[in-house]
Amino acid sequence: MFSFRTTPLEDQLDRALMSGRVGCFCTQNCWDTSRDRYMYQLFAERGNLEVVFNPRDAELTPGTNHIAFEPERLSGLAAVVVEIQDVGSRYFNYTRDVFRLMTVLSGMGESAPSLYVVDHINPAGRFVEGSIPSGPSEDFVPKVAHRHGLTLGELCNLYYSEIGAKFPLHVISALASDATRQLMPWTIAPASDIPGMFTCYMYPGGGLWNNTSITPAIGTARPYEYFGAPFIKPVMEALPAPEGVLMRNCSFTPSAGQYAGERCYGYQIMLQPGAEYHSLLHTLRLMRYFLGRYSQFEIHPEFYRKLADPVLASYLAGEISFQDAREHVKTEEQKWIRKAKRFSLYDDQPMRMK
Repeated sequence: MFSFRTTPLEDQLDRALMSGRVGCFCTQNCWDTSRDRYMYQLFAERGNLEVVFNPRDAELTPGTNHIAFEPERLSGLAAVVVEIQDVGSRYFNYTRDVFRLMTVLSGMGESAPSLYVVDHINPAGRFVEGSIPSGPSEDFVPKVAHRHGLTLGELCNLYYSEIGAKFPLHVISALASDATRQLMPWTIAPASDIPGMFTCYMYPGGGLWNNTSITPAIGTARPYEYFGAPFIKPVMEALPAPEGVLMRNCSFTPSAGQYAGERCYGYQIMLQPGAEYHSLLHTLRLMRYFLGRYSQFEIHPEFYRKLADPVLASYLAGEISFQDAREHVKTEEQKWIRKAKRFSLYDDQPMRMK
């Protein structure tokens, strides 16, 4: 059973929420601006909060980006309420954790609690990038484009269909929340490595650097806008860049992650006002450039499960041209948009960049 609800969570009168044992699966983004409290405090005040699943460490601690849970803790719950801020890319860890949760619930059969998803606006907008996985891919990743253009509620609607789930799924509209009107979706950082408004535009491609020997500046104030490594030469050179994008050579020293404490040389990606930035295609062009220039640049095996596209992998291997890769992506994006529209819950629809 699936339902889409247009009134706030606190107005839902389901017995599971009013008097049943409730588990909350959430991040710092579950802040209720109208009542100055977190979502789980609603159930603490009602006296039926059983467990809170959230990231282990402080919200801006590097490496905190997973919500761990033991499946046994779901037993006996009447409802699980999810509220995180998705960032628009299919490999965002907290969203993958939600899909793991849904997979576990699906395996519980008739004893599964109902799932309530408090939806949020996608800070990366409705633009899409990339392809649906067509090769081996990461666990708990649905068949969506690299930048999918959907909200978390819409993604859950899709994944619910993909896994053939039977437990009740209810999505609370993002438009039902006062926070939607009072805060931009990136005001509270969705994760330690997604700190600001531009990060979500950089992440669909920039997230792939995490599986290479070049760091996307994890452990700095501007991850995914910056990237580099100790072996990159600190000289001015013309890097591939699409229209509306400037590349500034720079240096940084990460405080955490790969190359923590080491000086890295690299570049800052700067978007000019109004630019439509296709992060995935730009990142792949940059990677092919660095593969041809630096023997120290390595792509790790898990990279290809994240990319999940043999055609784009063949571009990195120098087997096809960038024009061929771009045409492939265009076709895949059109295919994804047709699929995405079946699971859209709002008036605006996912779309390609011009």
